[in-house]
Amino acid sequence: MVDSKILVVKDDNIASYGFGDDHPFGPDRHGAFHRYLAASGVASLVHLAASEYIAVRADIERFHTSEYIDRVIAQCQLGKGFLDAGDTPAIRGLYESSLAVVGASLFAAEEILSERFKRAFVPIAGLHHARRNSAGGFCVFNDIGVVIETLRQTHGINRIAYVDIDAHHGDGVYYSYERDPDLIFVDVHEDGHFLYPGTGFAEEIGIGPAEGTKKNISLKPGDGDVEFQEEWPHIETFLDDSAPDFFILQCGADSLLGDPITNLGLSEKSHYLAAKSLTALAEKHAQGRIVAFGGGGYNRDNIGRAWTQVVKAFVDHP
Repeated sequence: MVDSKILVVKDDNIASYGFGDDHPFGPDRHGAFHRYLAASGVASLVHLAASEYIAVRADIERFHTSEYIDRVIAQCQLGKGFLDAGDTPAIRGLYESSLAVVGASLFAAEEILSERFKRAFVPIAGLHHARRNSAGGFCVFNDIGVVIETLRQTHGINRIAYVDIDAHHGDGVYYSYERDPDLIFVDVHEDGHFLYPGTGFAEEIGIGPAEGTKKNISLKPGDGDVEFQEEWPHIETFLDDSAPDFFILQCGADSLLGDPITNLGLSEKSHYLAAKSLTALAEKHAQGRIVAFGGGGYNRDNIGRAWTQVVKAFVDHP
């Protein structure tokens, strides 16, 4: 066994989450990442483990409505139609693989809270488009929301930072917590005028008691490391001032140049920067507690490069 305090989930159950071999979100994404991680040598520096937990309905109900869960179960048993307006097919076995994703995210968070590991990464997770009562954008259950609610209801950790660098705006998280002052939200994404889900504009900073606790930063098509890294010092200050007790990073690789369904031009250097910075902030404010979820990314080489750099940043920090 590798003597490492960095956990990386490697699990056939989460690998099965996907919509077929010819779909952008195919079941090969998990293997593409792990092959790159192993070839890079970083895998030898972390603890690889399958999740020891599959979510149950009571976990999902911390975030999602019972009516929506019933609909997912029924439609996935039929294996026909869509769970949203046309992006998320209801296929047989999808309910079970969705439970595995949520379970892996909960497992990673629990391993950190137990202090068995300092940091954790789950590749097939971070399904940020699912709302409390609906699917969206290849996302059935919002494992991020379930983790947030579990941290609060089970562990009493209320002030949580959620940082999202996926090319798509994390609308399922933002609109679920736009009135919540203790969910510190930062999302850097492609401008919603050009990309699904068409949300996440600069004026969306939270509502009511949460006003000013949210930051949405839109990048134009073609923007890359220069524009991302110009924004990062402001993000770092914002998070430092917010002093959260737990950090969640959604590090979608679809913001890298060459993704087939997005238009940004980042490299893996920006993913390393974000993970390194957030790790330092977690050490300062949150007893080191940070978990990263892979999120989107549909160019398999980009997945390997970006996510490996996130794991490397976790390894590199003392």
